[in-house]
Amino acid sequence: MSEHPAVTLLQEKRLLPVAVLEDVESGLKTAAALREGGLNMIEVTLRNPAAKEVIAAIIKEFPDMVVGAGTVLDPAMVQPLADMGVQFFVAPGLNEQVVEAAHKAGCPITPGVVTPSEVDRGIRLGCKVLKFFPAEPAGGAKMLKALTAAFGHTGVKFIPTGGINAAKAPEYWALKSVLAVGGSWFVAGDLVKAGKFDEIASMTKEALALAKA
Repeated sequence: MSEHPAVTLLQEKRLLPVAVLEDVESGLKTAAALREGGLNMIEVTLRNPAAKEVIAAIIKEFPDMVVGAGTVLDPAMVQPLADMGVQFFVAPGLNEQVVEAAHKAGCPITPGVVTPSEVDRGIRLGCKVLKFFPAEPAGGAKMLKALTAAFGHTGVKFIPTGGINAAKAPEYWALKSVLAVGGSWFVAGDLVKAGKFDEIASMTKEALALAKA
């Protein structure tokens, strides 16, 4: 899994944009803005009927972009999305059937965890990267630091997501267990709806600079 392009890119950029995209046109413009900002990766959440169509369009238009599907709740969704070209999966919770489906499809999956028991289960299911979600409501970087103290020796990595903004993100990047920070502050729905794609590009550059710092 460590050699998978999605994981390699996350290691390099340390930033995962989590986007809710409601139509193909705005989806393509958002993807273009991210690329302009220096980030050729996106997690498109499956929270609306247009999500699959948006994912397909981004994969076709930007073949160099690593596209993931988020909010994956149904194991039956995994293989069709993988066949479409989705390279990684993200789930809000730890659904063993979804994890197994992703492993069968040969794609990395980052299931959501928040408690020590869930972290333990995730590791036992063969997940090398776990989504700490919802990060801020669940105790923030302090909580993740405590989980790292207990499980860091296993080599597990985390992608904290949920309520994180540019001000909070450095607290997570400072933790050695954090592979990348998942966020929507630079691809927020109000920015997309308002057509502020130049702003998305500039905020992406700023976020990447923060990640490196």
